[in-house]
Amino acid sequence: MADSSFDIVSEVDHQEADNALNQTAKELSQRFDFKNTDTTIEWKGETDIELTSSTEDRVVAALEVFKEKIIKRGISLKAFTAGEPRSSGKLYKLNGSFNNGISQEHAKKLAKLIRDEGPKAVKTQVQGDELRVTSKNRDDLQAVIALINGADLDFAVQFTNYR
Repeated sequence: MADSSFDIVSEVDHQEADNALNQTAKELSQRFDFKNTDTTIEWKGETDIELTSSTEDRVVAALEVFKEKIIKRGISLKAFTAGEPRSSGKLYKLNGSFNNGISQEHAKKLAKLIRDEGPKAVKTQVQGDELRVTSKNRDDLQAVIALINGADLDFAVQFTNYR
């Protein structure tokens, strides 16, 4: 019988992130507390966003609105990192980015967690920015998924290619 496997990845659905950004932009243009503050949000590249506003507290409030929209769209906040507000002439700017892929150190951390606390028959293999988990028994794979879901990780994970 062939081995069963699945991949552990850390990806953000770009369409959902774009929807969250568009909803935030619409709310920022309509809310009374953002009137006459020139508060905007826009993409800066594939995974980076930039918030601008006339005051520091409004740019931080706009970031909170964006985070609420991210959560409602089903994206983990662990996949988004935001910087500190900085002054840029008359405006305050704040940059943030979505993290895609599991870094080598995170993959090693996951592999060690699975090796130490998971079923003994499970094998892990780092493949680029994802981690492949294989086993002869599908129940072992289910146990690994439950283990990872229960672990307190500082990055978002999803499970794909379950076969």
